[in-house]
Amino acid sequence: MKKITSVLLALTLMLACAGCGSKGGDSAGKADVKSEGVMTYDEYVAAALDTEVVVETYVQAKQSWWDDKATVYTQDKDGAYFVYNMACSEEDYARLTPGTKIKVTGYKGEWSGEVEIMDATFEIEDGNYVAQAEDVTSLLGTDDLIKHQNKFVSFKGMTVEAAGQDESGNDVAYLYSWDGSGQDGDDLYFNVSLNGNTYTFTVESYLCDNTTDVYAAVKALNIGDKIDMEGFLYWYEGVNPHITSVKAAK
Repeated sequence: MKKITSVLLALTLMLACAGCGSKGGDSAGKADVKSEGVMTYDEYVAAALDTEVVVETYVQAKQSWWDDKATVYTQDKDGAYFVYNMACSEEDYARLTPGTKIKVTGYKGEWSGEVEIMDATFEIEDGNYVAQAEDVTSLLGTDDLIKHQNKFVSFKGMTVEAAGQDESGNDVAYLYSWDGSGQDGDDLYFNVSLNGNTYTFTVESYLCDNTTDVYAAVKALNIGDKIDMEGFLYWYEGVNPHITSVKAAK
């Protein structure tokens, strides 16, 4: 019986480990261990602006590549890092698929409340981790929300509000560009509310252009719709998430 019990216990542990690995990428455990000279997320947060930072993180999405510079959303199990205009060849940009582990060396900067890594270089390392969306709906309107800046997050049960008016003076659910001066293919801005407070969310056209499902979904919104969303917790003069998925609320 002891032998049978031991075998069953071993099998149970194997299955449990396999289940854990399938949720957060196959290197979720390795994300705890930083190489020599690499900051933890807490050390990165504590670092002063305009100082050099070195982090190991995982690509979650790519926003753009131009003139050998890449902008990417990245995250490890402790927090997220927005890497802006990182030196990157077009060949290497193609290698930065979701989950790819990279070591980034750059300078910590801030622009209109958005904390980012600038003037960076990177190395691709072994490892893979894809973050699950963290529900931060309850944190909207609180001081704790900014602690999750740049993470892949979700918002649930929010109501679509008027984003502005069209040329005829009718309320509309979204605008091209922040002031409605744009056209199809530009960023989409739309307003959503929760508990009496209204927030402006964005479909960033470099991240999700007008051929994507989320771009089409926002263009199909009606004022009063209840929706669930996922995206990256970007900041611009306050919370301004870059939304990657919009669906009817469950």
